[in-house]
Amino acid sequence: MRILIDTNIIMDLILKREPFFCASKKVIELCANNNIQGCIAAHTVPNLYFILRKHLTIGQRKDILLKLCKMFTVVGIDAEKLEAALQNNDFDDFEDCLQVECAKDFESDYIITRNIKDFNGSVVTVIEPSEFIKKFI
Repeated sequence: MRILIDTNIIMDLILKREPFFCASKKVIELCANNNIQGCIAAHTVPNLYFILRKHLTIGQRKDILLKLCKMFTVVGIDAEKLEAALQNNDFDDFEDCLQVECAKDFESDYIITRNIKDFNGSVVTVIEPSEFIKKFI
């Protein structure tokens, strides 16, 4: 099985956000233990670096992001993905549309996110971490 992990799931883990922490941690552990092949979109890395600036030092952010880059396949964004996302009228949020483009490139079975409503136009099945765990664990 192949999944793309959305930025908010990683944020749940890093910041231990309740009540989402346990389910997000379990999904990420499945990838870390090689039970599931996981990826993140390349733009997730700079997004996290920016978002986490209020919570972590530069060194802490770099350490965490380096670990993520080693744990997951990082799917790059190229001109083709950018153009496809810009031409897709099913999404209001450009960043979410890029997540879908990366998930398609990785041949993901699922996108794991807590913002399911933001992915209504996705051709890749979208599921919350807790539902994913119930369904597959």
